[in-house]
Amino acid sequence: MIRLTKIFDFEMAHALPGYDGSCKNIHGHSFRLEVTVQGMPLQQPGHPKDGMVIDFKDLKAIVNREVVSQFDHALLLPQHAPADLLETLRQYSEKVVLLPFQPTSENLILYIVDKLSGALPAGVTFQKIRLYETATSFAEWEAV
Repeated sequence: MIRLTKIFDFEMAHALPGYDGSCKNIHGHSFRLEVTVQGMPLQQPGHPKDGMVIDFKDLKAIVNREVVSQFDHALLLPQHAPADLLETLRQYSEKVVLLPFQPTSENLILYIVDKLSGALPAGVTFQKIRLYETATSFAEWEAV
């Protein structure tokens, strides 16, 4: 099996209501998402994708469509955020994303795995996904 990794960078804000530290406040991060897939290279001489597991361009398009376009420059909040707060925030931001969970790195990576599942071509699977919240802190999911 061959593994390929594509890296994505995006800016995103979130808040963790109910958290017992400063992350309960709205704050932003420069996120880095590393997506690793695995498969066997195509062995079809003359085919435009001969020798590739997946074209990096295709992997980029999938991840941008399913994840980055939704999260980049967005504010993520749990659905249970107070309605008056959401109304005020929407006056200042067009990209408030409500999620059915607390938007921690751990929950976000599970959400990303779910969003990307089924989006890959046959014979290509996700092996590992790593989401950096800061330059030194990340959550990681790995296929078993």
